Amino acid sequence: MMNHTLALAKYGATCGEIPVGAVVVHDGKILGEGYNCPISTQDPTAHAEIIAIRQACQHLQNYRLPPNSTLYVSLEPCTMCFGSLIHARVDRVVFGAYEPKAGAVVSQLHLPQHEFYNHTIAIQGGLLAHQSGAMLSKFFKQRRAQKRLDKHTSKRA
Repeated sequence: MMNHTLALAKYGATCGEIPVGAVVVHDGKILGEGYNCPISTQDPTAHAEIIAIRQACQHLQNYRLPPNSTLYVSLEPCTMCFGSLIHARVDRVVFGAYEPKAGAVVSQLHLPQHEFYNHTIAIQGGLLAHQSGAMLSKFFKQRRAQKRLDKHTSKRA
């Protein structure tokens, strides 16, 4: 499943989006999938996790996912996505690369450890982290190079 998230992330990168992919799985079947697309959709909530959860819930005709649902995502979820995981009742999250700046489940906020939520989520991080991290690094390196080129080109004009 994590390889599938990486394929989704790679596709998102070809669309100019930050390469993050996600799938919601229950009983070995993919219920929903998505990749980051806030730029192309002009929707700041269009993270891969949100897209995958929306698709899964629409497929099931229910705003809650069935027990034992797992979300696989190539990057550690942010605060917004973690809240959606709680509301959708995802039981387990498996992520690839850690997000040291804004990771809400392990790296920064440790949200799953708080006891005030009405649902708990099991967290597993680091699955295919090297591949996911390398894809993100390559994307941002290319993006910075393009911005430098654009800046240099605009000065000539």
